Amino acid sequence: MVRRAAMLRPEPDANAIYQYPEHLREWLEGLPNRPGVYTFHGESESLPLYIGKSVNLRSRVMSHFRTPDEAKMLRQSRRVSWIPTAGDLGALLLEAQMIKTQQPLFNKRLRKNRQLCSLQITDTKPQVVYAKDLDFSQSPNLFGLYRSRFAAIERLKQLADEYQLCHGLLGLETLSAGRGCFRSALRRCAGACCGKEPVSDHQDRLLEALENVRVFCWPWQGAVGLVEEGKEMTQIHVIDHWFYLGSVDTLEEARKLQRPKGGFDHDGYKILCRPILSGAYPILPL
Repeated sequence: MVRRAAMLRPEPDANAIYQYPEHLREWLEGLPNRPGVYTFHGESESLPLYIGKSVNLRSRVMSHFRTPDEAKMLRQSRRVSWIPTAGDLGALLLEAQMIKTQQPLFNKRLRKNRQLCSLQITDTKPQVVYAKDLDFSQSPNLFGLYRSRFAAIERLKQLADEYQLCHGLLGLETLSAGRGCFRSALRRCAGACCGKEPVSDHQDRLLEALENVRVFCWPWQGAVGLVEEGKEMTQIHVIDHWFYLGSVDTLEEARKLQRPKGGFDHDGYKILCRPILSGAYPILPL
């Protein structure tokens, strides 16, 4: 029985056998207390292990060394490098760019999603449209960014429940002539499909429901420089149609950066929309 119990005992978790990574100590000496992006490198020079960002590089990198759950990554690490930025926005932009281009082993990977879609209202019914077919940075009346058609339709159904919208008028159900939708009999639809309310009222509620996820068109003709001033440096983040091109020190350098061919940058939009539209940063048209 003792032998059988020993055989059934689970193997110890490798991450639980934690030892402080002394071999990395030399790489920590110059870590600054300032914003930036850091990288844990392994044996490969082209494939990093992990990329992260922080408003305090030293504090954040050191926190990895106190986390047994990260023992596997730390054992494979051979050195640590970092790139300082003016502030948190620059760190966010650079981190997202580096993760997408370098695909580090231990990061959640930010891949280009060919199925990225949105809901567009051109007449009355919302239609699912795709970023591969439409430039989302210049297309009006787009609402929400979704990873798939299924996700977009599910969100539309949720809004229908919250705002008593009609599945028929939303294009989610085929209406029969002279009859209301199935949900109207259950009083889950306010009845625009059967004359209980004006269709215009239904449309107003739909737009109200979608307004907080409106996708904003790029408000300039071309690229702009967003100026971020930090305690130790100032950077010009160059943005073109929500696409982050890079960060430079001068306008002359900024004007040389060109937008690569590609579709709508979902991650860039999420990071940049609020800072740019809020007026929180100086904007320089290029």
